[in-house]
Amino acid sequence: MSMKQNIEIDGREVAFKASAAIPRIYRMRFHRDIYKDLRLLEKSIGSGSEEESNLDLFSLEMFENIAFVMAKHADPVVPDTPEEWLDGFSTFSIYQVLPKLIQLWGLNVQTQVESKKNFAQLTGK
Repeated sequence: MSMKQNIEIDGREVAFKASAAIPRIYRMRFHRDIYKDLRLLEKSIGSGSEEESNLDLFSLEMFENIAFVMAKHADPVVPDTPEEWLDGFSTFSIYQVLPKLIQLWGLNVQTQVESKKNFAQLTGK
């Protein structure tokens, strides 16, 4: 099961999708663990204000990669590289978009856990 959400970026709606395939896609493309990276980003961004965050350039790149993978997963028309995709925007605020992506990912994980619980209750497994 997957979750899809539109998030406004640079004055337009951009589709993002979270599903069980995202960790694999992210790992194969960037050779990193999306769970660890999202936790790092969540800690780094703090309360979501620029003044209180500890984001560095590496964190920004992780965010861009995660956003790209989730956007490409939602819409195959998205360009094939993060650079080409980001080039389609004039502005892109991590402080506005990252909390929404983390929330979308959390909803997806919660839905998967609930599905497994319900399956176990129905089948006794």
